[in-house]
Amino acid sequence: MIDRFIPGRAELVFGTKLVRRPDRVVRRASSLVAELGRVAVGASSVEPSRGDRRFAGEEWQDSPMWSRLAKAYLAAGGTIDGLVSDARLSVQDERRVRFALENLVDAAAPSNFLLTNPVALDATVSEKGANLVRGARNFVRDMSEAPRLPSSVDGSSFEVGVDVAATPGAVVLRTELFELLHYAPQTTHVREAPVLLVPPMVNKYYLVDLAPDRSLVEHLVRQGQQVFAMSWRNPSAAESAWDLDTYAAGAVEAMDAALAITGSDRIHLGGNCSGGTMVAALASRLEARGEAGKLAGIMLGVTVIDAREAGTASAFMGPELARLAVAAVDRRGILDGASLQSFFAWLRPNDLVWNYVVNNYLLGRTPPAFDLLFWNADTTNMAAGLLRDLADMAVNNSMACPGEMSVLGDPVDLGAVKSDAYIVAGTADHITPWENCYATTQMLGGDVRFVLSNAGHVAALVNPPGNPKARFAVSSSGSCPASASEWRSDADEVVGTWWNDWCAWLADRSGSLKRAPRACGSKAFPVLGPAPGEYVRG
Repeated sequence: MIDRFIPGRAELVFGTKLVRRPDRVVRRASSLVAELGRVAVGASSVEPSRGDRRFAGEEWQDSPMWSRLAKAYLAAGGTIDGLVSDARLSVQDERRVRFALENLVDAAAPSNFLLTNPVALDATVSEKGANLVRGARNFVRDMSEAPRLPSSVDGSSFEVGVDVAATPGAVVLRTELFELLHYAPQTTHVREAPVLLVPPMVNKYYLVDLAPDRSLVEHLVRQGQQVFAMSWRNPSAAESAWDLDTYAAGAVEAMDAALAITGSDRIHLGGNCSGGTMVAALASRLEARGEAGKLAGIMLGVTVIDAREAGTASAFMGPELARLAVAAVDRRGILDGASLQSFFAWLRPNDLVWNYVVNNYLLGRTPPAFDLLFWNADTTNMAAGLLRDLADMAVNNSMACPGEMSVLGDPVDLGAVKSDAYIVAGTADHITPWENCYATTQMLGGDVRFVLSNAGHVAALVNPPGNPKARFAVSSSGSCPASASEWRSDADEVVGTWWNDWCAWLADRSGSLKRAPRACGSKAFPVLGPAPGEYVRG
């Protein structure tokens, strides 16, 4: 990840454009000098952006010295941000430059250092340095193993199958690739068409079954849906050949098993992130094979199909970098989970790195026990074959171009997909920006409902009822115009969770109610063990 600080082509373009327009640099520098003057006399109106917790403590607010230090730092950061805007770079170049400069600016924040953090200084005085001793122990622990980042969660507070991934159910199918989980009904009657949840191929599945009363699976079951979920096995170097077709074949096998167990002739497929990409590809395959009648509907959560200008991560996926990355992973057989965790952490360094540097090392505290962060730290590997296919999709944007790629031998054409679709995105998503998620509405050929949750990439999906801050937007007319901004201007804000909205959407497309089965599985697919199974622990 040190490469993010090394100037590349985008940074050179940025420097060249500023050299050609020295007036812009002079104007920004003059504005900064003037702002620093206002900071010095206590007249500056600069404030941290909403959600910036670095300077939220009373010590930063009440002390003229510390307040001025924070404001001077924020003014300098604002100047750098303005210079990037002045350069008028292409979208991809701008994202690369912002990523590099914002990482440097974030790293230089006075809150990250003992001598310029009043909260840490006060703790050191009051605890007579005990906080620094604990912090040193935390640092040694965190740096002793990959990904060599500050711990973000107290993992001792959770146990898979007890505190997380705890909805009652059973493993009804196990292959070398996946386990199929069938969840026990919690209502006397259930809907005819089941729901199969296809997780991302690079994460543990239980984001959809996070914790009691915070589980999408649990919520669906309580609404009378028959729910199945796939749990991928964590690949090792021996499984380096696993590719997109391998996972697609697994999803087809799981879908057929769920249909056989329930006796239904139709099924809902739902997937998040790369799992959503898989669901879209399978929907296209069913159309190509004349089997679209099997689909009751699809759900795509925080899923980007059109990779053009699709966030900071995609800005780095050029042909040469992709080739080098694939070659490096090919030699090892896998991309290990620690590397993936590090990559995503540095996309949001203030929240996922520097926040814990202060908490763990300067204050000597234990990170919080939070189920979402526990899931995030429970990493999996990516097989070299899958990375090769995903990199090709990102570089060539092949899935967005009809016929440019195939899955299990069938060309992918999303325009041919006539099944109803439910698409979810997050307003603060830094990995799959909502505008790019929205672009999928223009690719699918069926009726599409797009909802926008007021959260980030992960929190948009973990959206249980009862959260007073939960909101989502949905078009009042139900239409999906070509422009994302046009859709936003027509959308109404709804108080509550989109989970209830999706459950209502599902109920309209899941057939009539029937008596709930007495047990999980069937004679052909007997129970192999309790959920969450064995693979989730690997």
